[in-house]
Amino acid sequence: MRLLVTGAAGFIGAYVCHALLDHGCEVVGLDNLNSYYDPALKRARLGFLEARSGFRFVERDLADPQALDGLGGFDVIVHLAAQAGVRYSLEAPFAYLDSNLKGHLTVLEHVRHAASRPFLVYASSSSVYGDTTPAPFREDARCDAPVSLYAATKRGCEMLSESYGALYGLAQVGLRFFTVYGPWGRPDMAYFAFAEAMAAGRAITVFNNGDLMRDFTWIDDIVEGVTRIALGGKGGGQAAGRLHRIYNIGNNRPERLMDFITALEQATGLTARLEMAGMQPGDVHRTSANIDAISRDYGFAPTTSIAEGLPRFAAWLKDWRAGAASNWRY
Repeated sequence: MRLLVTGAAGFIGAYVCHALLDHGCEVVGLDNLNSYYDPALKRARLGFLEARSGFRFVERDLADPQALDGLGGFDVIVHLAAQAGVRYSLEAPFAYLDSNLKGHLTVLEHVRHAASRPFLVYASSSSVYGDTTPAPFREDARCDAPVSLYAATKRGCEMLSESYGALYGLAQVGLRFFTVYGPWGRPDMAYFAFAEAMAAGRAITVFNNGDLMRDFTWIDDIVEGVTRIALGGKGGGQAAGRLHRIYNIGNNRPERLMDFITALEQATGLTARLEMAGMQPGDVHRTSANIDAISRDYGFAPTTSIAEGLPRFAAWLKDWRAGAASNWRY
């Protein structure tokens, strides 16, 4: 099976590439290696992949409508490339237009015109639920009140996919990710930024005075779900009769932010110095995934708690700071 993975140098993308290679697939990885966060981390992830047989890397930007030209045919496309980050969307809104909406449209147009009509699995986000959806969030809840530009673009991508499914018969699965964490993660995520600040003796800013809840999901659990869907192909899942399906993919065990900070202190052996603050613009009070649909259709069953996951992340981060992360393997 030949697959394209966009965002291949990203956190989730790199893990997914490794999992697909482990299954004997041929993988083309695409990424624009932008500088939203330290490109050295992206290059380090990529280094592991480029050492593996069956992997080819292409550096291109999906905002270019011709970005996928000349890459050959694919059985499946796993589209994970996007401009992430709620706060950054307040600073650089056009980056979200280019990476998220234009990038998604580039992929849809490629699938539409490809002779093989590859099955498309793409990344959405729990942020599409906004701040008024009753928890736990269900896929059939209304998603028309985004509180950030990032959320609006991800919901826009879902709508583009829905229209292309109806117009052109494209088989697609959209995955609403819930706060993914683990080794080789994104430095802009709270767990990573908190750990870095604690190690440097800096205070961490705790928004809404700590009254927040998040459905933290371990990276290996996420990758198991993504890979299972990608390899299942167009006919995978019990709901295969629907051309465009959307699933939550999360841990289904929301954690209070203050409990999460305590668990991070225990994992790192460091003490957090807290600076309490109000709610930040674009943020939501709670995320909570109802995963009944993806469990029913694909057998998705996350197993890793923060008590298990955070110590593994802390061990990796210690090595990354010391320049010894090359000892780690995916």
